Amino acid sequence: MRRRDGLALAAALGLALLTGQAVAAPTNLKWAHVYETSEPFHTESVWAAQEIEKRTDGRYHIDVYPASQLGKESDINQGLSLGTVDIIISGLSFAARSYPPIGIGYFPYTFRGPEHLLAFAKSDVFKELVKGYEDKTGHHIVALSYYGTRQTTSNKPIKGCADMKGLKIRVPDAPAYLAMPRACGANTTPIAFAEVYLALQNGTVDAQENPLTTIEAKKFYEVQKHIVLTGHIVDHLATIVSKSLWARLSEEDRKVFADVAQAAAARITQKIQAREAELIPFFQSKGLTVTEVSKDEFKEAVMKNVTFEQFGYRKADWERIQALQ
Repeated sequence: MRRRDGLALAAALGLALLTGQAVAAPTNLKWAHVYETSEPFHTESVWAAQEIEKRTDGRYHIDVYPASQLGKESDINQGLSLGTVDIIISGLSFAARSYPPIGIGYFPYTFRGPEHLLAFAKSDVFKELVKGYEDKTGHHIVALSYYGTRQTTSNKPIKGCADMKGLKIRVPDAPAYLAMPRACGANTTPIAFAEVYLALQNGTVDAQENPLTTIEAKKFYEVQKHIVLTGHIVDHLATIVSKSLWARLSEEDRKVFADVAQAAAARITQKIQAREAELIPFFQSKGLTVTEVSKDEFKEAVMKNVTFEQFGYRKADWERIQALQ
């Protein structure tokens, strides 16, 4: 009897030890962005977080914080260095505050469309820009996704660049977004993303600019009368891992994080492109006027009034992007 008790105790201790190893506490990480929970930028981030946890056998658990819960876009970019976030999805226009040349894609009318952007994401010029950013900050860009082509909404008709003169328009708090509106004489006002709807509703600003999918998700169409297809920036988002997290990851885990982030970016891009194609009739059904304009007129105003150097961009990078097929 005693022998059986001893064997049972030894077995129990062995099981407890094995169980303890199997359920060792995971490393908890924070993934932040400013987009709504209904948007692919959130749903695919959640998918990626779960996929990383699965592929690392539960060693990493990632909580995704949407809709500016951990701060506006400039805040979460700073959070990578402060240690308040581990992974973010953000426009490279904000990364350009640390390394200006990487924001070249935000110079208006740089890309001909989404396919041109995707060619850029695979190009040597993009790899060189990423290296410059990583050398400067230590943070690691693991993926690039299509965010959407930025269009303008307004409560007054806009048929050309001159119609924007004096217009009070909200733009993100990043210099490159100012270029087209200011080239056309608009008064630009940076307002936090979460506050734009109210600002449009109460008349603090008359207009804003964002991709059609964002106009839908943020319900800006409820407080605007016109959608103007200026198509001035083919916008894109980077998935960025903080310097401190990247340094802790093994080579194997780095590959998992990068592979999953790139898969999520591809899923985002596909969903955004599909939804953009559906949205013009949707907005028209809501009573908005959708106006096509001459992009050449807007581009001419930008090239006349704006320089690459004022943003810290390099014209040589822009020319290399223009040559991509």
